Amino acid sequence: MSEAPPAGIKWGTPVARGVLLVTILGSGMAMLDGTIVNVALPRIGEELNASVSGLQWILDGYLLSLAALILVAGSLGDRYGRRRMFMIGVIWFGVASVLCAAAVSTEMLVATRVLQGIGGALLTPGSLAILQSAFVRQDRARAIGAWSGLGGIAAAAGPLVGGLLVQLWSWRLAFLINLPIAIVCVVLARKYVPESHDEQSDGGHPDFLSAGIGALGLAGVTGALVEAPVRGIGDPIVLIAAIAGLVCLGWFVRMQLRSDDPLVPPVLFRDRTFTLANGLTFAMYAGLGGVMMLMVMQLQVSLDYSPTAAGLAGLPLTVIMLLLSGRSGALAQRIGPRLQLVAGPIVVGIGMLLLLRVTPGESYWGAVFPGIVVFGLGLATVVAPVTATVLAAAPDRYAGVASGVNNAIARSGGLLAIAVLPAIAGLTGESYTDPAALTSGWQTSLIVCAALAILGGLIALGIHNGVLGAPDAEPEDPQPGECLSCGVDAPPTHVRPTHATTR
Repeated sequence: MSEAPPAGIKWGTPVARGVLLVTILGSGMAMLDGTIVNVALPRIGEELNASVSGLQWILDGYLLSLAALILVAGSLGDRYGRRRMFMIGVIWFGVASVLCAAAVSTEMLVATRVLQGIGGALLTPGSLAILQSAFVRQDRARAIGAWSGLGGIAAAAGPLVGGLLVQLWSWRLAFLINLPIAIVCVVLARKYVPESHDEQSDGGHPDFLSAGIGALGLAGVTGALVEAPVRGIGDPIVLIAAIAGLVCLGWFVRMQLRSDDPLVPPVLFRDRTFTLANGLTFAMYAGLGGVMMLMVMQLQVSLDYSPTAAGLAGLPLTVIMLLLSGRSGALAQRIGPRLQLVAGPIVVGIGMLLLLRVTPGESYWGAVFPGIVVFGLGLATVVAPVTATVLAAAPDRYAGVASGVNNAIARSGGLLAIAVLPAIAGLTGESYTDPAALTSGWQTSLIVCAALAILGGLIALGIHNGVLGAPDAEPEDPQPGECLSCGVDAPPTHVRPTHATTR
């Protein structure tokens, strides 16, 4: 294994390229899987005879375990080794993907998707934490920008790859493709990625009780939202799930406030920039979750696209992310992230509204392409800066926790959107197979999702523009352990650890 020098890895070195490749492969595998499953949903529903709620659970089962456990996973990486937990997550994800491919019923697929989400929870925050801890400070935003852009390409390419795989044989290939990726990722991680952990950790165990209560809270709320349109709001199961979920979420928050070693340190949210950036993340990813779930279904069911054609429809998004995301991260480093964090979500919302014209009889170039391009420009503008902002606003010792919090919030936004939007759009039972009903629901959902994205941009107005070391920031190169911004009424927004740990 190559080891990073004490000062950290510098951009452009062979080790830097190896670390980037590993983190992009690992997180990209999880991103690819999410979008591949979206394009495969119509075929999954047809073969397994799934209702709308069944399709919701296939998506939300994964997001539920991912969002609930990603917090404890980030803490595990900080305590026991970020590379170690990342590799465990990659292996777990690969094995669970094979089990998903073997599912013979909706219930079995939902169960294996929950298992897959556990692996995703271990590897997703680990990839960001590895970048944040391994690279020298001045190269972190650039590395995160490259990770966001290239990893985002995996997500954007998912519909195309999924369409090809579904047409080649079956939706089961959408899961089996993860196995060879996982094997390559583990081999390269052993060679290139240096181990790191939180030097200040006491070596104790993370708060698994809090993680379990948080998971129960999310499960209860999600279950109530998914099942209410089917069973009715007054159904005892729905009421019990909703009440239990809310109680558990409240209990989770209380435990974090009272704990000496919380799973989610409240100190992180005392920083306004960290809190607002996560608020932006929740709003924008809630909107994205709804659009990405329904767009490929609308193209296949209402516009009669083949799975491959539906995947190709999103190709401009892939190209835009490839060309602009890395540059977006570098630009945020130079001028500060606020402008991009405000403008990006608003442009995303405008792109969603342009997609209102994607209805039966409309052409690709006249309806789909303009909306996809504007949508992609907005994503490329905001994705890298918001990730870099969240991590820069947190102390380095909480790199894994901070990335875990941001990922949990993003997944929770998508989780709740997928649970709520079909009901808002009037899609229940097997109505998603009716082009007229699906088109009506699609348009309603787009308006809701666009409003959420634009709300995210407005939230970003309060973000501190100097968090990445832009011209209006505090001094960029303090001595080790020196605060970048030490307010009287709040802890430092960012502290460089006195000791870098690699082994």
